[in-house]
Amino acid sequence: MLTLLFDGIAYGMVLFVLACGLSVTMGLMNFVNLAHGAFAMAGGYVTVVLMQRLGVPFLWTLPAAFLISALAGVILERLLYRPMYAKSHLDQVLFTIGLVFMAVAATDYVMGSMQQIIRLPPWLQGRFEVAGIAVGRYRLFVIILCGLLVLALQYAFTRTRFGSRLRAAVDDARVARGLGIPVSQLFAVTFAIGSGLAGLGGALGIELMGLDPTFPLKFMIYFLIVVTVGGTSTLTGPFLAAMLLGVADVAGKYYIPWAGAFIIYAIMVVILIVKPEGLFARSRT
Repeated sequence: MLTLLFDGIAYGMVLFVLACGLSVTMGLMNFVNLAHGAFAMAGGYVTVVLMQRLGVPFLWTLPAAFLISALAGVILERLLYRPMYAKSHLDQVLFTIGLVFMAVAATDYVMGSMQQIIRLPPWLQGRFEVAGIAVGRYRLFVIILCGLLVLALQYAFTRTRFGSRLRAAVDDARVARGLGIPVSQLFAVTFAIGSGLAGLGGALGIELMGLDPTFPLKFMIYFLIVVTVGGTSTLTGPFLAAMLLGVADVAGKYYIPWAGAFIIYAIMVVILIVKPEGLFARSRT
């Protein structure tokens, strides 16, 4: 039981890193980016290419996955996303869904449709026992790395000048511009950070979630559940939602595999009935 809990937490950590960028763009920027999973897929394939074709060590591929995905986010934000900020959410959904299918088709053409596999370094392979609990080395690595990342993100968005200026820009962009806050640059940086985090999550998730060209479609619903259940006003809500989703998914597949994803959807429905705006809703005062 404790081993399943540990594995579920590791899975939830990866889901949070994958989804927190979407939480930022939806909650702080008020932009519905359903193509967020495409940036995660890009980060995963960066890791695959660097390791399999160039022989780059796994740890060095992680910052590369973040930086390349963030760079792609900056370019696409400038060229494609920025004109959509003022559009309705329906327009944003249709636009980003189209980007998802384009990314899936392009990846399938360039990289093929096969499931991608990477070979982790020996020190991240296997398990060891602690007080009778079988602890996976890679899952422990993921928990520690993602835990530090959660703390850094929470601090950046709540305790720094960048975070306060971003929240001001989201609340009233016109007034923020009048105060001298560079709203466009803030949104570009925020979008890049969200895209980079998705790429990092995609690289970390290859071993736990698999990677193929349909990745953005298979896990889109998971990202949306994390953001919807957790709420978009803080990162705390999506973090708790990701932990709940990860543990429920791992435990459900082990104890009642015939139920499939029903458990996850049932938990989501119950939470949204009780708290329609998510676990941590934005204050209306």
